[in-house]
Order: sequence, then structure tokens, then C-alpha cells
Amino acid sequence: MDKPTLAIVVPCYNENDVLNETAKQLKNVLIGLIDEALVTANSKIVFVDDGSKDGTWSLIEQERAASSSISGVKLSRNFGHQGALLAGIHSAKAWTDCIITIDADLQDDILVIREFVLRYLNGAEIVYGVRRSRETDSIFKRATAQAYYKFMRKLGIDLIYNHADFRLMSKRAVTELEGFEERNMFLRGIVPMLGLKNDVVYYDRKERFAGETKYPLKKMIAFAFNGLTSFSVVPIRLVSIIGFLSFCLSGLAGVYAVIQKLLGHTESGWTSIIISVWIIGGLMLMSMGLIGEYIGKIYWETKRRPAYIIESELTHDVHHS
Repeated sequence: MDKPTLAIVVPCYNENDVLNETAKQLKNVLIGLIDEALVTANSKIVFVDDGSKDGTWSLIEQERAASSSISGVKLSRNFGHQGALLAGIHSAKAWTDCIITIDADLQDDILVIREFVLRYLNGAEIVYGVRRSRETDSIFKRATAQAYYKFMRKLGIDLIYNHADFRLMSKRAVTELEGFEERNMFLRGIVPMLGLKNDVVYYDRKERFAGETKYPLKKMIAFAFNGLTSFSVVPIRLVSIIGFLSFCLSGLAGVYAVIQKLLGHTESGWTSIIISVWIIGGLMLMSMGLIGEYIGKIYWETKRRPAYIIESELTHDVHHS
């Protein structure tokens, strides 16, 4: 296989504190790959500014002015992590042979990028970066993450255990990805659905270099729930099962009440009635909320709104012979 042109896509949101260091370290990795003749000299790092409110875009412009190996894409507003990833991937697809996506916080081990490229050269269309352990996570985050992956697997959703969005995709894989026209993208679930030849590279995740996490608990829960409802109708089927069980229990309770009435053993049961009402009411509201979540997804999909809008783009000056 001829040496490929590589794009390293880095979504950024308010990364003012870390961007210069990220650019420095990634440039060193890219230079090493070029010197080893593993990738072409046309390979680039593409920073995607996802509507940052700080000086992230200005720093990207400075990095681009200082180095031809830097490219930049500025979105018109904040479209979210998945939208920024797609913007960078689609932007780079025209001039690259393979794309690596990595977050800007330097928690993913950039030194395994070389191994990604080697696996690609060995025939892999997709290479997943998988965490070797979760020792850097809090006990709560570790337990909830492991439970989430196991739960998704039980629902038949093919997620790569301990994999986020640190991966390599070939141009063919990106082309196939474009066939998924849904607007509510959950790439961790969609990429494995491509079914192309893949490989896994294990690494140890580091502490964030600087700044604050862009995924607090609230966003993590929303992201996890989005993944669940995007790939499975099992939750909504559980609503039907709960409704059926509630109907059966209410039928038994009704028979019991009639028997007690006929035997003359009835007494005022205010407490049991109130508890029953609250339980049934809570189940009904939860069921309606879950159904509403699926209806909401249908609503957003039918609007066919773009996953991102590019405001400006720094030219990458790539010319293939």
C-alpha cells in the first residue's frame, strides 16, 4: 500500500487553555510519521472550532499562520461534539486517505497514533482506540460507564467497550458513513455498524492537560440516553411490558377487593389507595416521557436540519500529483 495522506481531526470547544500545547504535540507526532515515510508530507491537523466563546479560533488562526500542517474549520455556532466531528471528517475527506479523530484535551495517548497508521497500512479500514483501564476515573464514573456498556450490549447495541471517539477511519469508511443520513448522530454506535475490517489499539488515558471537562454529569447522562434511544426500541417495549404487568396486578387487586367485599372484611384503605395512585401515576408519566423522547427524535429527523454549518475554513493547500 502506498503511504497515505493523513488528517487528524480535533473538535474544539473553549479550548483556549490547551490548544497551543495540543497543536505542538500533534505536530511532533505528525512530523515523526512523515519522517518515517508512514504518511505523506501533505498530511494535516484539522482543528474544528465548535462555536467556542473564548479565543480558540484566534489560536487556530495563529497556529495555521505558523505552520502549513495546520488547518481549521469554524462552525457558525455550537453544534455539539458529534456535529464538530462530522464537520472535520467531511471537510478532510476530499484530500485525505485516512482520518484520525481525537479530542483536544490530550487525555487520549497521541503516541498510539503511529500504531493506528500501521494497522491501517496492514489493511484495517477502522482502528478503534480503546482504554486499557479506567483508573483515572472516579469510582462513580467508572461504575456507571461499565454498567452503561454492559446494558447497551444486552440490548443488542454493538458498542466497542471503553472506546470513545479516538479512532482512525479510511476514506472508504467515511464514504460509507455518509450514507447514514440521520441528523441525531451517535458515532460510537454507527461506526461499528459499517462492518468493515477493523482493529483495536489499547492505550492508557491520561489526566486532562488543562482547562475543564466539556462533559459534566448532566451532559454525560444526556449523551448516554441519546445513544440508547438512537439504536434500540427496547426501552419503549419495556413500557408495554410494565403496562401489561400493571394491568395484571390491578386485575388481581380487583378480584381481591371483590372477595373482601363479599366476605364483609372491607375497611377504609386510604393509605394503600394513595400509594397505588402515586405508583401508577409515576409509571404513566415516565412512560409518556419515554414515548415523547422517541417522538421527539422523529420530529427532529423529519426537519432534516444540517448537522453543522461551516462559517469559515482555513485552506489546507493540499495538491495531489
